[in-house]
Amino acid sequence: MKLIISEIPIEGLNLDTSIVCESESIISPVNIHLRIDKADTEISIKGDFSARLRLQCSRCLNEFEKEDYIHVDVVYHPLTEIATVEKHEIKIDELNTDFYSGDELDISALIKEQIELNIPMKPLCDELCKGICPGCGADLNFQVCSCPKQKIDPRFAELSKLLK
Repeated sequence: MKLIISEIPIEGLNLDTSIVCESESIISPVNIHLRIDKADTEISIKGDFSARLRLQCSRCLNEFEKEDYIHVDVVYHPLTEIATVEKHEIKIDELNTDFYSGDELDISALIKEQIELNIPMKPLCDELCKGICPGCGADLNFQVCSCPKQKIDPRFAELSKLLK
């Protein structure tokens, strides 16, 4: 979804729509509720969006679906401004800054980026997921494996008493 910068009115723009993002993990249209404001060449985008995601649990390896709600607050500056800024350490309020070139701004790229950044590094189908048995590969959420219990090294036998 492309936004034509010159067509953004002075009073701003409210954008309530749904778009389809091409991604393996995004399985539903993304519902968007954004406020877009323009001040001279600076464009501010604030709002929320939600999407249904298909992820793979990092413990049991089963696929699961999750509804994700994301808040976005980004300020865009023209790419030409970056050449006039002296090198400096980025401050915390500059982390939500991005750049655009030309008269178009690709909103779908921003949304896809934010969704993918919001996906956990190790997604879990459930906080109490037991995972899979490292010996036989059984899904411990649905069955008990028949693997023999691990023998304790005799040097650490005394430490096992602490667990009782």
